[in-house]
Amino acid sequence: MRIAIGADHAGYELKVHLVDVIASLGHEVIDLGTDSPERVDYPPIMAAVGRAVVAGEADRGVVLGGSGQGEQMSANKVHGVRAALCNDLYTARMSRSHNDANVLAMGARIVAPALADEILALWLAEPFEGGRHQTRVDGIHAIEVEECQG
Repeated sequence: MRIAIGADHAGYELKVHLVDVIASLGHEVIDLGTDSPERVDYPPIMAAVGRAVVAGEADRGVVLGGSGQGEQMSANKVHGVRAALCNDLYTARMSRSHNDANVLAMGARIVAPALADEILALWLAEPFEGGRHQTRVDGIHAIEVEECQG
């Protein structure tokens, strides 16, 4: 898979670490910044990750910040993104199997690198179950379409 990744300054070190993890898992990395631990506003970076996923330039995305919350919110503003904040293994599994999340958000000030490795590997490997969950994902998309028309 092609994985787009982006971080703000708080997530920079974890991003550098996860770029290597993604590559070691056999995936291609598309690094969309930031490129240093210097302060940066995160919304444009997270939007770039989301847009790469929606455009098909990346199969999935990863966004990182201090808590991961603003990063998730920013990515979710891109129509077609289903970003999930996953700071534990259970939410990572459910975000993929039940919600078909296409962007993973994590908080670098919350999740230690070893746990982030586990969350990422699980999230990349977990399939979407479909079935009754597809109806719910379709419902999320329907809301998005309604909001675009309003």
